[in-house]
Amino acid sequence: MDVKEKIDISNLPKHIAIIMDGNGRWAKQKSKLRVFGHKGGVQSVNDTVEAAAELGIKFLTLYAFSTENWSRPKKEVNALMNLLVNTIEAETKTLIKNDIKLISIGEIDELPEKCKNKLKKAIKLTENNKRMTLILALSYSSRNEIISSIKNIATAYKNNDIVLNDINENLLNKTLNTKNIPDPELLIRTSGEYRISNFLLWQIAYSELYFTDVLWPDFKKNNFYNAIFEYQNRERRFGKTSEQILNQHE
Repeated sequence: MDVKEKIDISNLPKHIAIIMDGNGRWAKQKSKLRVFGHKGGVQSVNDTVEAAAELGIKFLTLYAFSTENWSRPKKEVNALMNLLVNTIEAETKTLIKNDIKLISIGEIDELPEKCKNKLKKAIKLTENNKRMTLILALSYSSRNEIISSIKNIATAYKNNDIVLNDINENLLNKTLNTKNIPDPELLIRTSGEYRISNFLLWQIAYSELYFTDVLWPDFKKNNFYNAIFEYQNRERRFGKTSEQILNQHE
């Protein structure tokens, strides 16, 4: 039986987040420049977005560019930004056709003007789409996001807009970039690395983590289905015992 057929459609995660890693190593294996790997990764993005939408996943977050990535060689960063512009431009019609809404999280103002404008245009053109929301994490740092939230809360407290007892988990959730997005139930990381890399640190508190040795440009629909199938075979306890979980379902 094909792995896709094993997936329980009634038990899908609403939100899947992916750390797309391994483009550089994939290119190196082929004796190519790193940008060749990034170009190869674009097809994996297309395959994954298509697979998620076909299954009925409601939110898909892709870690496309971190704030730390700005420290990479300037030539690679410029190539990445040009690739991002070209990809957004090329795929906007496909997003509209497939009823997929595009949004972004991160320090978007740090992006080059052309890139920022193309992104904003695509977001505007897809804002009424309903089938799935695709979230691009660009110039994103989870630590910066949390610090910004804390500053906003501190300012509200200083201005007497809130009292001390108002400060709780729900309030912080409302000040994050992801305020209208459910926390991811599943986080996928490719390339065999076992770390989070400053990605959605607050939001993945109870996410299932799935690591695969597959490099991102080699990550195809079946790899995506495998991650979901494994997720569905895990026991999500949220601090409870296995017995308590079993009793809930009786």
